[in-house]
Amino acid sequence: MIKELHQRLVNREITSEELTKKYLERIKERNSEINGFLSVDEKGALESAKKVDRKIKAGEKIGLLEGIPYAVKDNFCVQGGVTTSASKILENYQAPYDSFVIGKLKKAGAILLGKTNMDEFAMGTSTENSAYGVVKNPIDLERVAGGSSGGSAAVVADDQAAWALGSDTGGSIRCPASFCGLVGMKPTYGRVSRAGLIAMASSYDQIGPFAKSVEDAAIILDEICRKDPKDNTTVAKGTRFLENLKPEIEGKKIGILREFLSEDVDSNVKEIIEEKIKWAKKNGAEVVDVEIPGIKYSLAVYYLMICSEISSNMARFDGIKYGKRNEKAENILETYLKSRECGLGDEVKRRVILGTYALSAGYKDAYYKKAAEVRDLIKRGFAKAFEEVDLILTPTMMSPAFKIGEKCDRPLDLYLVDISTVPVNVAMLPAISLNAGFIREGGKEMPFGMQLIGPWWQEQSILNTALAFEESSKN
Repeated sequence: MIKELHQRLVNREITSEELTKKYLERIKERNSEINGFLSVDEKGALESAKKVDRKIKAGEKIGLLEGIPYAVKDNFCVQGGVTTSASKILENYQAPYDSFVIGKLKKAGAILLGKTNMDEFAMGTSTENSAYGVVKNPIDLERVAGGSSGGSAAVVADDQAAWALGSDTGGSIRCPASFCGLVGMKPTYGRVSRAGLIAMASSYDQIGPFAKSVEDAAIILDEICRKDPKDNTTVAKGTRFLENLKPEIEGKKIGILREFLSEDVDSNVKEIIEEKIKWAKKNGAEVVDVEIPGIKYSLAVYYLMICSEISSNMARFDGIKYGKRNEKAENILETYLKSRECGLGDEVKRRVILGTYALSAGYKDAYYKKAAEVRDLIKRGFAKAFEEVDLILTPTMMSPAFKIGEKCDRPLDLYLVDISTVPVNVAMLPAISLNAGFIREGGKEMPFGMQLIGPWWQEQSILNTALAFEESSKN
């Protein structure tokens, strides 16, 4: 899609301003229903589009993303714009600088339409935890779009943006991509700078794209994967994903984690994933079962560690330096307590309390330190598995999108939804979700995704194999 739009701009079949206006009109038509955008910068988008049009008119060369409208999750800082992270405590916060990736995309000439809805501070699996209302799945408005980057997925699926960015801490890109029928990529931890991303859990957060195709994901990754001196976890690695993109399945050795194809998986999902496995075998891939020691503890490790990191990261939101402040407080302690009480939602409070307990005196070694040790065990387990296989294939989610409100009063059930995505973040691996098929539910054909997990820094291998699966679905 991005290449086609680029070519139309270059051939002057459409201007960037006209293209941007089409997306803005679609947003006006649909956002009240989908609730994907929290803010739209119509003036800024059109001004940026006009600059690209002047460049094209002057005969200057433009990049692949230049003049193409996109959206970004509302936990990315954009200078001068409101950045809420879908929380009341930041309802009027204006970012004084651009996040690293936004700065790169501005230089690339991409057109930012606005900021998308999300679970508050990225804490959730369904975007039902937003302080500004739930995001509805554009395929079935009674169902969730997934979380925490539900708004970014919904606006791309609903053609309100050509592509979007989200953040993935335990599946927050791959889950909405699965539920909305998109490609969603979580790169290796350290591949994309987190500078200017409002932190949830700093050793888990990673930025990635939502796109309509594997090719589009490669184009976006080429632009955002950079080393950044402001984020010392970033690593300088070559990024020529589009240049080296080609379908690869013959000769690949693909591992299957059978625990993610158990009776807990929707029977229709399991059936179609098994068909994908058969297709891979038929087309020259070797498929073998793999085991990852300790993987069954991934959710426990994840929630212990992220809640601990959340407890630390959320301490800055206290009503003093920025964000919402309770003016009725009589002293500084009351200011902290009352500002957080009225500014933070239930899920955020739940995780802060859990994390504070896990880090408290006498418990840190028993909980956080132990979880970190098991995390290392899981990482070593994946490393050993990747000595035997090139990639690991799983369903992205255990089922298609569920109904809005279906799991709201059962937090543990919501946590369990991430069972196949969380291990990737625990091990800091790259993974992609792409549409595997459709299941008819409630009169609607609901999409669901398959997940390809690769070794550290092997995004190219993942993209190439994903492209082979994607092309097979078109035939």
